Amino acid sequence: MVPGYTPRRSAGLAAYENVLARAGLAPVAGIDEAGRGACAGPLVVAAVMLDRAGVRKLPGVADSKLLTPAAREAAYDEVVRWAVDWHVVTIPVAEIDRLGLHACNIEGMRRAYAGLRALPGYVLTDGFPVDGLGPHALAVCKGDRVTASVAAASIVAKVTRDRMMLELDRRYPEYGFCRHKGYVTGDHLRALAEFGPCAEHRRSFRCVPESGQVKGELGT
Repeated sequence: MVPGYTPRRSAGLAAYENVLARAGLAPVAGIDEAGRGACAGPLVVAAVMLDRAGVRKLPGVADSKLLTPAAREAAYDEVVRWAVDWHVVTIPVAEIDRLGLHACNIEGMRRAYAGLRALPGYVLTDGFPVDGLGPHALAVCKGDRVTASVAAASIVAKVTRDRMMLELDRRYPEYGFCRHKGYVTGDHLRALAEFGPCAEHRRSFRCVPESGQVKGELGT
């Protein structure tokens, strides 16, 4: 963190952004992903850049996993309204299977940052340090729970991906993507056992069974 400045817990999610603003390093870009733990569907990475005024206008922002779907949708609308800038990257299943999940996560963070039209004063990433984000960047453990910008990015990534999974549910209704969004649940595993994987399943994941013919490919 910035020498001589310490985030105060009493400031809540705005603590990091307040400290960085006082150090002259605003606006702050937060970067987070959605879909890392899923065995189907894309990985979605979002970068959201906030200034202090924007942070104050987002009282409903929290870790996307702690919000109800309706609250996430409402928070998403507020984030894209008040953010200085934001950008979303989607990494498809084929790329995840070819390069590996962690490599795609790191590269997705770089792409999301590169897609910002304005240059942030500082970058906060959730969990993982990422090279290539400029000289002022910090990986924050559980950043979506302790920093406003990363929490905002988690909301944008999660809502974007959930909408994509609802569309996939219309294409592949037998898997129940509308319920579990591609994550590993009992219902999902039972559907995989019965129907085999579709084109949107990550076949590099151990829980996805081998199949000679994959639904959604070659006209199936």
